[in-house]
Amino acid sequence: MNMKYLALLAGAFMAGYQPSIDAKNFTAEDLVTLNRVSGATLSPNGSTVAYQLRTTDLKADKALYDIYTVPANGGETVQITQHQAADTTPIWSADGQSIYFLSSRSGSNQLHRYDLKTDNIVQVSDLPVDINTYKLSKDNNYIVFSATVFPECKTLLCSQENFAEAKERKATGKLYHKTFVRHWDKWLDGTQSRLFSAKLSDKGTTGVTPLSHQLDGNVPSNPFGGAEEYTISPDSETVVFTLRIADEKESRSTNFDLYQVSIDGGEITNLTSDNKAWDTQPVFSPDGSKLAWLAMDRPGFEADRLQVHIKDLDSGEVSNVTAEWDRSVSSYAFSHDGKKLFITGNNIGKKSLWSFDIEGREPTLLTEKGYVGAVSVGSDKLIYQYDDLKNPADLYHMDLTTGKSSQITQVNKKAMSDLQLGDYEQFSFKGWNDETVYGYVVQPADFDPEKEYPLAFLIHGGPQGSFGDHFHYRWNPQTYTGQGFVAVMIDFHGSTGYGQEFTDSITGDWGGKPFEDLQKGMSYIEDTYSFIDTENSCALGASYGGYMINWIAGNWPEQFKCLVNHDGIFDNRMMYYATEELWFVEWENGGTYFDVPENYEKFNPVHHVDKWQTPMLVVQGTKDFRVPETQSLGTFTALQRQGIPSQLLVFEDENHWVLKPNNSIQWHHVVNNWLHQWLNEKQ
Repeated sequence: MNMKYLALLAGAFMAGYQPSIDAKNFTAEDLVTLNRVSGATLSPNGSTVAYQLRTTDLKADKALYDIYTVPANGGETVQITQHQAADTTPIWSADGQSIYFLSSRSGSNQLHRYDLKTDNIVQVSDLPVDINTYKLSKDNNYIVFSATVFPECKTLLCSQENFAEAKERKATGKLYHKTFVRHWDKWLDGTQSRLFSAKLSDKGTTGVTPLSHQLDGNVPSNPFGGAEEYTISPDSETVVFTLRIADEKESRSTNFDLYQVSIDGGEITNLTSDNKAWDTQPVFSPDGSKLAWLAMDRPGFEADRLQVHIKDLDSGEVSNVTAEWDRSVSSYAFSHDGKKLFITGNNIGKKSLWSFDIEGREPTLLTEKGYVGAVSVGSDKLIYQYDDLKNPADLYHMDLTTGKSSQITQVNKKAMSDLQLGDYEQFSFKGWNDETVYGYVVQPADFDPEKEYPLAFLIHGGPQGSFGDHFHYRWNPQTYTGQGFVAVMIDFHGSTGYGQEFTDSITGDWGGKPFEDLQKGMSYIEDTYSFIDTENSCALGASYGGYMINWIAGNWPEQFKCLVNHDGIFDNRMMYYATEELWFVEWENGGTYFDVPENYEKFNPVHHVDKWQTPMLVVQGTKDFRVPETQSLGTFTALQRQGIPSQLLVFEDENHWVLKPNNSIQWHHVVNNWLHQWLNEKQ
């Protein structure tokens, strides 16, 4: 890749949206109502892109989804569906004359088909249960789909009847015999997501065949798995899928395996039984000669490095092609000739796109800033999703011959032209052990270098995560800079995108290295940025970031004028016994609480509440089963009983994240009011 290629890409990214002269500052209402593009896919001939677009109906308090098309080289967008029901997941027909998609317009989520010539939409499937995810075979003779069913049922109709009976049942108790009684925001109810195939024709679907029914487990995985967890061979004969066995060890296991089955059902073969860690995202090469997938090495560690393994299906030889590359792969796709991979992954405060030569095992960086999402690959081009700290996501086209990259959608053109967002820059400093740590500073939209601004100090969750050059739809620093604050985000030790050793360094040391990085980062910005008033600051964080807020309250009580704690851990001991994914807490603390209590107590915020003094806003979703509500209630009780100014904001209809549009607006208003209450804003 030559420098001209990279320069062209960088130039395309810098374009973005240009605000008008009378643009206003960015608000929570703007964030919530921005359109969101996703699911882009190239037509077979590479001429057109289909994608889904989310819009927001604030009155109805819900998101709306429709399907659009746009020429692959840019041009006029065409809305091909418009319905109050959700229309999602576009997939092109083999001949490029139709677009399949899922829609709930019939009252059930079923497969539909849009004909580009006639402009007609027909319902293709009429199954007894909803289709959750799907893929089509290359010859379009099959659909492979997932559906939520009762495992004991042999037919979809049986599951439909069981759902109806459960709805009418007067007794509501659920009896459990093993852990994993609830996950993310749902109590387990005896159903599972299972994989099926059906024959597909112009007349509809016929002959539903169970594919994963011999195994006790979910395909895709809960709560976030999608169609990337299964794949169909190019000859339309074989399906490979990802599954973790739902036995008594499930709540403490990350042992997902790849399984192979005929598309017509039959015997299932475990392809990765030797690896007791995570195997996922199977993809066949375009010619069907190879099978690729992502794999971790260490059982029980969800933030281990995901590496690309490729199996030659003729010889059976398996190669770890990214073994020497110290980045974790988020997503990947084969080039049209099967000789390269296009890979995305976190990379020094960005989410980058690489071209990876399989034979030479050499990565070539294609993007130098921002956040690259899903990629759709054609013979001479690829389409990818891109955003950064000043621009929400749009679709871009990259010409693989010339290296030229260009923006092909502007899904928020009108909205963004009326908005003024703050400029930003990345910085670095010496953190724990004198190692380099990176962060971002985002200026107020109406920035004046001669003024001094109060600081919103944002701490990311995970903890193996990153606050980078990304237009986030929940924790977006522009919502604070729009209020007149400077926002600073630091990727402390444990963050992703800086090599696996850096990510590993937080394990067993939650209140150690990351805390030191935050303190040294604050000293750095105080010495470097004269426009930041570090003595007039508020720290905000969610999940692990909320844990760190509680840790700061007892170990750095003099630094901040206020704190915001969203779904943060208060007591490590009770967190172990109440959270659902036990593999996470057991890995992070080196075992169970009853085996190594000292590991949990070493950095337990509850031991330092006697030193708390900083006003704190506590936020909790009561459907959050990751960090259960008693953690926030404990935090609030400790604050109130000590007479520390504090508020508790509770959402009874939200989980670990605040997702409903009006709840998100309320969240931001309460948080911003808290900052305005405690921070002195100099005019």
